[in-house]
Amino acid sequence: MANNYRKIIRELQRDKLKPLYFLHGTESYYIDSFADKIQEIAIPEYEKGFNEYVLYGKDVSTGDVLNYARKFPMMAEKQLVLVKEAQAISDLGQKDAQGLMESYARNPLESTLLVLCFGKPQDERKTWVKSFGVRGEIHNFKKMYDSEVPDFIAELCREENVKISPKAIQLLSEHLGNNPQAISNEIEKLKLNLKEGEGVDADIIERFVGVSKEFNVFELQKALIDKNATKAFRIANYFGNNAKDHPLTMNVISLYNFFSKVLLLHGLGNKPDSDLARILGVNPYFLKDYKRAAQSYSLPQLRRAVHALRLADARSKGVDAGSATESDIYKELVYSFLS
Repeated sequence: MANNYRKIIRELQRDKLKPLYFLHGTESYYIDSFADKIQEIAIPEYEKGFNEYVLYGKDVSTGDVLNYARKFPMMAEKQLVLVKEAQAISDLGQKDAQGLMESYARNPLESTLLVLCFGKPQDERKTWVKSFGVRGEIHNFKKMYDSEVPDFIAELCREENVKISPKAIQLLSEHLGNNPQAISNEIEKLKLNLKEGEGVDADIIERFVGVSKEFNVFELQKALIDKNATKAFRIANYFGNNAKDHPLTMNVISLYNFFSKVLLLHGLGNKPDSDLARILGVNPYFLKDYKRAAQSYSLPQLRRAVHALRLADARSKGVDAGSATESDIYKELVYSFLS
């Protein structure tokens, strides 16, 4: 899904732009990226002062927006009317205003490119919203799934001509989660700090992003898969002594998400890897880690491990924790896996 959105944005072309775009959803990064791309290609730089209007919903009414949209461009073929935070347009919740929008959307001025950017999801079942799809496009940009994050990072790095290792992708994915704006910012920062011909590996991530290549939840996960007690307890001890940088609750959730899927994998039988990855909702590249864990842990062992993670999660929130410190909970969790 994430890469599909990037493809939609990447393939926008000036001579193929529609007169209407209705952008909404829960992921502002894609809405902003789409709007930025249209601003970049719609109006030549030397015409922007006359034929590009960037409005903000809180400052305008529906009538104001449509007055701009119905103007003719000055000595040019096209003009752009871009409305940001369109959900704040003063009267857009009223039936009359929605009727005016619908009337324009069904017969838009071909020389105007009207782009409405909403900061939250809109109801696409409403007639006035549907009308934007008759002569234009409606895009609902949703949050990407966690399983899409590695592909998003890899795709973004390819676009920026940045070489990145699978380990570095894994570290960034865990550290930043499904926040495309934060990922984009970090990739930009890494790009500025890379030497010519240098790629992004775990060392670079540790140096410039601040994620330890040795002490992170993926390394703990790997140690538990391998049943490497020495490494697992060393990481658990480090986490316990640096609880602010390694929140117990977040790490427990990450481990729970992984091992609960390993538990599910046990019941899926002998299916092609592509099917397994799809059912589990994981990136195919990392499927080998799930399969290795399934070989390391029997079904009863996995059930006990998942139960131990649930208990650790409850204790991290103060339920039956007693005097146990985060360090104690980490160590007891590792012991539950390896005993």
